[in-house]
Amino acid sequence: MTTPKPRQPVRGSQTGRPIMALLDLLGRRWALRMIWELRTDALTFRELRERCDDMSPTVLNQRLRELRDTHIIEMAATGGYVLSTSGQSLLQALLPLLQWSEEWGLLLDEANTDE
Repeated sequence: MTTPKPRQPVRGSQTGRPIMALLDLLGRRWALRMIWELRTDALTFRELRERCDDMSPTVLNQRLRELRDTHIIEMAATGGYVLSTSGQSLLQALLPLLQWSEEWGLLLDEANTDE
């Protein structure tokens, strides 16, 4: 499986529109969780694996390669992995979804108590 990149065919888009490439990348198993876990700290391979519920080392290596190839994460000067400037920008863009999801969860909780 190749790393999704803009202007290359990806799942759901033969044109490789940037948004489709991003959605393909972020839709891969563990990608969003890894970005979330790197939001505050540099993490080593082992630390990242532990924070991601001991995910398979093979999958972790694959996601690390994809997220590095797309400049979302990078190696920290002190070792481990961190969000790149681009990755930090992506995280900021995702924060409104976090807020929306919290409101959605409350809405569903209320709907379930009304039933």
